[in-house]
Amino acid sequence: MNRRGTTGAPLQEHDGRTPGRSEPSRHHLSITFEAFHATHARKWLTYAYLHTGNEAAARQVTRSAYQQLARLWPHALRQASVEAFAWSVLKERVVEWLYDHQRPTALTETAAFAVVTQALLRECQQQFALLESQLGLYAAIARLPERQCDVIVLRHVIGYCDGQIAALLGVDEVTVRSHASRGKRKLAAALGIDQGTTRGN
Repeated sequence: MNRRGTTGAPLQEHDGRTPGRSEPSRHHLSITFEAFHATHARKWLTYAYLHTGNEAAARQVTRSAYQQLARLWPHALRQASVEAFAWSVLKERVVEWLYDHQRPTALTETAAFAVVTQALLRECQQQFALLESQLGLYAAIARLPERQCDVIVLRHVIGYCDGQIAALLGVDEVTVRSHASRGKRKLAAALGIDQGTTRGN
């Protein structure tokens, strides 16, 4: 991750108003934002924890992301994908926290990340299970290209389905499956595993 997040430029705050277009009512904004928050709060917190390695920090990051998103909500509702826009807000806050604290991502340290390994072990042949240590797999996942790492984590740790991941990343489901497949091939190569022994997307 870099200081500028996934878009290459810092997120800019504005009121999201478009000349000539009626604004949604305050009630509508409140209801839709609360619905979004209820849907994603637990999963966003898990994602922030995976990267910060600290529950208090994760809560701080997600609270900051939701506060910014609330200010930008009228603008967010005008986007092609509200989920993708909101996800960029969260990732920017995670990147900012890591930068401010001079910390690398804690993916390889957080206990919750073991869920990734367990899921991959279930999907792959026994050669993964023959590894003497899971640390090599942790490190290999953390070294994946950003989108491939995101897909693996969003699928296997946070529990989003491919359709939800596609909405978050602003891509289609075929692309999500492609990132997952490529990620698994890279993991197999990094760990010296015959790629023919992996199966599924």
